[in-house]
Amino acid sequence: MKTPMPGTGERFRSGKPATMKEHVDSVPPYQREIYQRGARGQNPRVPMHFEELQAKARQQLPARAFAYVAGGAGQESTQRANRRAFEDWHIQPKMLRDVSERTMKLTIFGREWRAPLMLSPVGALGLVREQADALVARAAARCRTPMVFSNQASVKMETCASLLGDSPRWFQLYWSKSQELVASLVSRAEACGCEAIVVTLDTPLLGWRPRDLQLGSLPFARAIGLAQYLSDPVFQSYLDEVQLRPGGPITLAALQVFYEACRNYGGSLWQNLRTRRPLKAVQQFIDIYSRTDLVWADLEFLRQHTRLPIVLKGILCAEDARLALDAGMDGIWVSNHGGRQVDGARTSLSALVEVVAEVKGAVPVFFDSGIRAGADVFKALALGATAVGLGRPFALALGLAGEEGVVEVIENTLAELDLTMALAGCCNLEEVRAHRLLR
Repeated sequence: MKTPMPGTGERFRSGKPATMKEHVDSVPPYQREIYQRGARGQNPRVPMHFEELQAKARQQLPARAFAYVAGGAGQESTQRANRRAFEDWHIQPKMLRDVSERTMKLTIFGREWRAPLMLSPVGALGLVREQADALVARAAARCRTPMVFSNQASVKMETCASLLGDSPRWFQLYWSKSQELVASLVSRAEACGCEAIVVTLDTPLLGWRPRDLQLGSLPFARAIGLAQYLSDPVFQSYLDEVQLRPGGPITLAALQVFYEACRNYGGSLWQNLRTRRPLKAVQQFIDIYSRTDLVWADLEFLRQHTRLPIVLKGILCAEDARLALDAGMDGIWVSNHGGRQVDGARTSLSALVEVVAEVKGAVPVFFDSGIRAGADVFKALALGATAVGLGRPFALALGLAGEEGVVEVIENTLAELDLTMALAGCCNLEEVRAHRLLR
């Protein structure tokens, strides 16, 4: 007697044909909807191919906004290498598997997610659109996709949390020189329903970013990306003691920066002009933004100030993964900051393989840097990632089409991931993780 091939069901073993009830449309519903809209002359709002998305954003976004989102460190070799790393791995499609029913659901830190995709924290999104983080939160809620609040958001976390409904949210922490401020931010994150604290480790100093430098563009000088600070009582209390340092000559450009800082600070323009509090906020932020002396032992302070799981973001080697486990961390996020910090740094995908081998399933391993589409998500999952963060694609789409653009990018990515799973012969994430990529 012959052994049935993998994926065959009872209806084939019995010799009975599939019934009409068991029929599955060969064009998935999301794709069918796109084709139907196309037949009515309604094309997608944002390009589906990342290179076209980026080209359109270059044409339409303000120069400072595009430089900030698209730019990387140095000559951007790490940014390019992140993409080449994905091209080095190949999916091996498997035939004659029953893929009529699929699921991408998973549970992380006790919460069920629709799929292994989340929106990575992207700072200073106010450069690309007004109320940017709020629009992203609305899109995440519509798509039931987790959002990681940026420490450098342009809309405070409480507002974004109110828009997310029951969708999962995490909070990204840049560790300030002020421990009191760190504790305050973490406390606020807990209060607005965040389910994990993501500590970004790879930015004790801003990387060398020529696109921004060429334009002399630092968004924080305009109080863009400071919403978490400006809404924090601890940070505000510091401003009462700030003494402004002498500035440069007053030029039209300097006045424009000051005006933007006042507008982004909020409140009465006349009061801001009189007190110069927005300038004090910018100076104070720059003075305490990040610590260069942060060490592994400091993580105990965070553990004492939160009951939430702690995920370390920016891990790129087995040694640091082991130290994270030894420190009792709850998750590891493999990332080279999308190539924005160290030009020539190793790719995140190569680090993922090393970290997963070291961790051996002890904690979830998250991943970002270079993700552009659903097939990339499949590859990262097959190499051991628990879930994947999406960054530049949704940020560029936000600039082009606001909330609707973010929704399209999320749904496009998930639809392609689902289709890639099916065509590779996988019905669930366990099968994806068991799928052996070719190199």
